[in-house]
Amino acid sequence: MRGTWQAALAGMASLMLVGCDSFTSVDEAQSGDGEGTIELAEFPDRPYWGDTHLHTDNSVDAFGFGVRLGPEDALRFASGEEVTATTGMSAQLARPLDFLVIADHSDGLGATRRLYDAPRLGVVAMGDDTLLRWYDMMHESPEQSQLAIAELITAAANGNLPEALSDPERQLEATTEIWGAHLETLDRYNRPGEFTALAGFEWTLMPDGNNLHRVVMFRDGSDRTSQVLPFPGLSTTPEQLWDYMAAYSETTGGQALAIPHNSNLSNGLMFEMTMPDGSPMTAEYAAKRAAAEPVVEVTQIKGDSETHPFLSPNDEMSGFGVSGWELGNLPLTAKTEPEMLAGGYVREALKRGLSLEEQLGANPYAFGMIGSTDSHTSLATGDEDNFWGKHTGNEQANQDRAVEAQNLGTRQGRFGWHYLAGGYAAAWARGNTRAEIFDAFARREVYATTGPRMSVRVFGGFDFSEDDWDEDWVRAGYTRGVPMGGVLTDKGATPSFMISALKDPDGANLDRVQVVKGWLDSSGELQEQVFDVVWSDMDSRALSGGKVPAVGDTVDRSTATYTNDIGAAELRIVWSDPDYSEGQRAFYYVRVIEIPTPRWTLFDAVRFGITLSEDAMADAVAQERAYTSPIWLRPAPPAIMEEG
Repeated sequence: MRGTWQAALAGMASLMLVGCDSFTSVDEAQSGDGEGTIELAEFPDRPYWGDTHLHTDNSVDAFGFGVRLGPEDALRFASGEEVTATTGMSAQLARPLDFLVIADHSDGLGATRRLYDAPRLGVVAMGDDTLLRWYDMMHESPEQSQLAIAELITAAANGNLPEALSDPERQLEATTEIWGAHLETLDRYNRPGEFTALAGFEWTLMPDGNNLHRVVMFRDGSDRTSQVLPFPGLSTTPEQLWDYMAAYSETTGGQALAIPHNSNLSNGLMFEMTMPDGSPMTAEYAAKRAAAEPVVEVTQIKGDSETHPFLSPNDEMSGFGVSGWELGNLPLTAKTEPEMLAGGYVREALKRGLSLEEQLGANPYAFGMIGSTDSHTSLATGDEDNFWGKHTGNEQANQDRAVEAQNLGTRQGRFGWHYLAGGYAAAWARGNTRAEIFDAFARREVYATTGPRMSVRVFGGFDFSEDDWDEDWVRAGYTRGVPMGGVLTDKGATPSFMISALKDPDGANLDRVQVVKGWLDSSGELQEQVFDVVWSDMDSRALSGGKVPAVGDTVDRSTATYTNDIGAAELRIVWSDPDYSEGQRAFYYVRVIEIPTPRWTLFDAVRFGITLSEDAMADAVAQERAYTSPIWLRPAPPAIMEEG
């Protein structure tokens, strides 16, 4: 970044920490939020469902794309109220979410909204023809508004923004006002025990177009979060972001964490084996990253980042959400080469973390997994049969144009068949409060789904057996083992895992449960294996060649319907690693696979009566899934010799 835009960001960055002279204690802050009155369970008793990556009209791109719903509308919708979408349709979730993080872009917060709302005569008086042209385009049509935003972003990248948009003092004043109003709105909608509204923003580092974005999520109410401003990302580095978060904690007593996302569009830069400058990674850097980023967003609208068939050729389930995303970086200006894929997918990053931990004593990639939407409509929807598009130009009310053009299911219709409808984040917590939801993320007791709300639980230990299901197995899991996100120290005994998966009550049956293991072998090579550990109709679906036969397919392509005549409502097992080797550094996570169901493209084809493109039709049915956070197995520390 150069010129005035860089100066504007630098001016903002120097004033990110403001008014930090006084703060309340954590207990007082919780009491102030009403959280002290919430009765908490002894152990996390259910998964709470949420979206940590939603954009409103305060995001430069979202407003330019057409959204006219603000944070309050987003909170009302997520908590179950009916709202009117930008395109005029009524919208309401059949099942409200439990928590929401509105993650508007920190760079230029509210800038396009302010330009749009300005009186035209005022814009004329500024005497800037470019600014006036953008203003008129934004008011002309959604298509022209998108073109204006594309020009604006290019001008920002080249340091050619008009003075009215690049002046640091104006931007700081506007950001302070918008952030303050946003935090007040969050506090009003935060209802401990019912719905949790968490503060956050998206930090958008994008060197040469390579996606290194993070969502920053706060634990605290406005008594603390009002003491800082969102941190700019376009001209900073991840370490500067982590330092900002550390300064926030030190100054206010609050807590924040960062969530990387869309590593699949990073051109291999998100999970490097080296420092960003190519030098050997240091233990300090690895530990710093692990502390700041305990969770990664593994699935969202711009593809799935669990793994790739090139990286996991023996995993027949590895292709979900990958088709159409071998695109390179975020603006599609560079193509990802095969060797770059390893730095862009989560399973490989987890494996790399084992190797780095062996070398450094710290694991930068010891993260849990969540999903979220990255919707730019203010509507946190993750269901295939209720897809509202990436932005408002793709909302359902706008599909008459797609039907007329007969291009639905192409890259011109509904923003491309390869876009995903979900996902969501699930947090195992003792109650629905800011502190409980945040702490679940911090300890990695969270999991990702591609949209369905299946309930998945896993505990790791050394003495679990099938008899534990007859007792209080959750208590056994916490008292004799660790939950997802936890760490086991090798005891020279085979680790065992209690795994429970329940279907989404309103969704599809389950096909199978798998354990994905990654490990560092005795020669220092990284390995992986996927184990099918329990599946539906095991008596009739016997292993063949070491593989579980396909569950079947009940999807009617002509009506976009399916039946639950196949699959199982519940699958559970106590599984032990058959390939355990003492002293092995490893991780294990659970992947739960549903039976085949229609994707949003097939629902749209039936709804609008058109024929999908060949590529879209080949990808019109999928097996949605969940990914739990891993459980790590670490070698026992060397015995300390006693002096004689």
